[in-house]
Amino acid sequence: MTGADRRVVKLIVFPGGFNWPVWVAEDQGFFARRGVAVEVMTTPGSVFQWSTLAEGRADLAITLMDNVVAYREGQGARGVLVDDAIALMAVDTRAMPTLMTTPDIETYDGLRGKTLAVDALLTGNALVLRGMLARGGLTSADYVLEQAGGVTQRYEAMTRHAYAGSLFNAPLDAQLKAMGFHALDSASSLLRRFQGHVVTSRQAWAEAHRDVVVDFLRALLDALAWLYAPANRAAALALYAARLERGTADAAATAYAVLFDPVSGFPASGDIDVEGVANVLRLRETYGEPRTTLRQPAAYYDLTFLAQAAGHA
Repeated sequence: MTGADRRVVKLIVFPGGFNWPVWVAEDQGFFARRGVAVEVMTTPGSVFQWSTLAEGRADLAITLMDNVVAYREGQGARGVLVDDAIALMAVDTRAMPTLMTTPDIETYDGLRGKTLAVDALLTGNALVLRGMLARGGLTSADYVLEQAGGVTQRYEAMTRHAYAGSLFNAPLDAQLKAMGFHALDSASSLLRRFQGHVVTSRQAWAEAHRDVVVDFLRALLDALAWLYAPANRAAALALYAARLERGTADAAATAYAVLFDPVSGFPASGDIDVEGVANVLRLRETYGEPRTTLRQPAAYYDLTFLAQAAGHA
């Protein structure tokens, strides 16, 4: 397919290693093979990402499932609403995030009076963190949550000891642990399953461009299959190292072992965890503001695009 025949998709993502399937789809030509030209932009935080999506400056986003619910229901940043936001495919590990704290803090009680970093105060893993802190015996008066940006910004801030703690997924939790930071708790102590990052879009745009969306998802499935193939491991590690500023060989190997573990890594099928979505909603009903009645889990995802991409429809 020639360049003129390709359909352009604008994708907005947070920087980080969980973009590995996107990198592979670009590097191995899977997007091009499916006739899709993807323009990738990075976001400093969820408010910018969802403002961009709401204004039509992006077509697709890779974001937390909680953001899909929050910005659809008016519980995200003030003035930012995407009332037909819909999740299309899961793109995240099935492992739960870890609450990493500075080396001197080894108990929840040690967080009293401390400031912890979150991406956004009202959405995303901030709600998971609030639930964990409550389970650890702390009230909202015992700590301060501060908006510190996406995972890259929070990671760098933690290395400077600017915050007492924050939630991190692999491989950043392991990298912090290697630097002496303490793995205080896992979100698995609060939730058995949780749907993390997903591909999302506006339902109206996705329906109007169904063939493009399906081919985009097909390319991501191609990339996941490529990443899980043992023969491609060396090339995958080299790609990680090339794409990330601090992508050392050791960091790449650690990330690969976690992100593409057959049991707890990225779901190769892209399937959304329905029970995990239900847990997202339960947390949002507890901590979301302003309070509102949420819909059933199936209202927030549409599996027909992924089914077509997988050849099931």
